[in-house]
Amino acid sequence: MVDGKADAKNQAALDILVAGAGYVGLAAAVSLKQARPSLAVAVVDAAPAGIWQKDGRASAIAAAACRMLDQLGVWAEIAPEAQAITEMIVTDSRTSDPLRPVFLTFDGEVAPGEAFAHMVANRDLNGALRRRAETLGIDIIEGVAVSAFDVNGAGITVHLADGATLKARLLIAADGVNSKLRDMAGIKTVKWDYGQSGIVCTVAHERPHNGRAEEHFLPAGPFATLPLKSDKDGTNRSSIVWVERSEDAEKLVDSDDLVFEHELEQRFGLKLGEIRVADRPRAWPLGLTIARDFVAPRIALAGDAAHGIHPIAGQGLNLGFKDVAALAEVVVEADRLGQDVGALDVLERYQQWRRFDTMQMGITTDVLNRLFSNDIGPLRAVRDIGLGLVERMPRLKDFFIRQASGLSGDTPKLLKGEAI
Repeated sequence: MVDGKADAKNQAALDILVAGAGYVGLAAAVSLKQARPSLAVAVVDAAPAGIWQKDGRASAIAAAACRMLDQLGVWAEIAPEAQAITEMIVTDSRTSDPLRPVFLTFDGEVAPGEAFAHMVANRDLNGALRRRAETLGIDIIEGVAVSAFDVNGAGITVHLADGATLKARLLIAADGVNSKLRDMAGIKTVKWDYGQSGIVCTVAHERPHNGRAEEHFLPAGPFATLPLKSDKDGTNRSSIVWVERSEDAEKLVDSDDLVFEHELEQRFGLKLGEIRVADRPRAWPLGLTIARDFVAPRIALAGDAAHGIHPIAGQGLNLGFKDVAALAEVVVEADRLGQDVGALDVLERYQQWRRFDTMQMGITTDVLNRLFSNDIGPLRAVRDIGLGLVERMPRLKDFFIRQASGLSGDTPKLLKGEAI
């Protein structure tokens, strides 16, 4: 791994350059290099070196993504620190309600012994992918942003902020929901703000969660409790994703510890005994952002650069892993056939594969958020009846589990646990 500057300036021409060293960017680089060792692959990232180690958050990794990570050779390292979600319950109530009736329950397996999702610390996920990239000989150039690029018939010339220039056949933009590369490529987006923010923190609690995840639909937005692996000292922990109106979220994260913990307790309850906030709460604004095109000449968008959706279904990161699996399969097949991996007709196969599924998920999460994040009496009655009906229909519940696990539809090989 390198920190940019001198090493980047001397780097030979690449086949594929990935911009963004988050999970999606690293997984894309590893997927491609593992399948086609002959490809010259590198990663460039604007974030300072080592900043990823300070990320205290955790992510829900669906079963299909776990299969992909296993195929990439990193799941065995991650699994001992991952927490399987063994059960999921859904409630619909107000904060002031003395009781929260459970309208919908899911058991946590898509196959015997295979949980439909695991909670994984972001540091563990990122670190495992970085170590795998290093083993495969992938350079990670850190602390240097892409400042511009030029596309020509044979490839793309990428200019870095430190004055270095890299040449590649394909540039994969995995630089987040506010992607500068997407803007540089002239790709427009469908975008709107929900007026909500997601508060994220880790909570320590007295009693074990036993792998249960809970999602409470409250008038301001969903409040999700997601089980985490216990600390080394045995402390029981859960991750909180708490959606509030943006102005209220800002007040909450800026309030003193007693005020925040009181509001948290109102929503979390005392079912797991006494609770305390184990890290500093942070809030992120929520919105819907979907790129009108996922590709441009010599460029492919992946992850949040292509789509940013509401966290109500917990599918944002898993959509990004679907992008990686589909793009890697398309590019590897093209390379085996002797085709230009950055040619637009090759990249359009990826776009056709992923755009409809992404639009569908974006619309679904948008509708769910609008349906559940309110206190309108008739809507509450309709949605509660709907949840109750799903609870009574095992086949429909199985369908939703497979959707949540990422194993439905036209699934790329990596997400099935198969090599490409």
